[in-house]
Amino acid sequence: MTPSRGWCRCGNHAGVALIVHVADVSRLTSHHADINLSADGVRFTVTTHAAGGRLTVADFELAQRIDAIAAGHAAVWDLGPGV
Repeated sequence: MTPSRGWCRCGNHAGVALIVHVADVSRLTSHHADINLSADGVRFTVTTHAAGGRLTVADFELAQRIDAIAAGHAAVWDLGPGV
């Protein structure tokens, strides 16, 4: 199972802003999440492809960064099954 978390945002523009911020941090850390943008929100999925899809320390660190960035964008965590 790959950890995935979604955030509800109002409109695609706010979701794109969140994605750009996460992408900037990801570029600096050389570790990237898979991103799904829909009309309802954004979902980030983290895994290390080079480790056969297993979770690594880098995945947990990136997930913590994504949580902090999402909080800074006033994103609300979506507890539902999908974004």
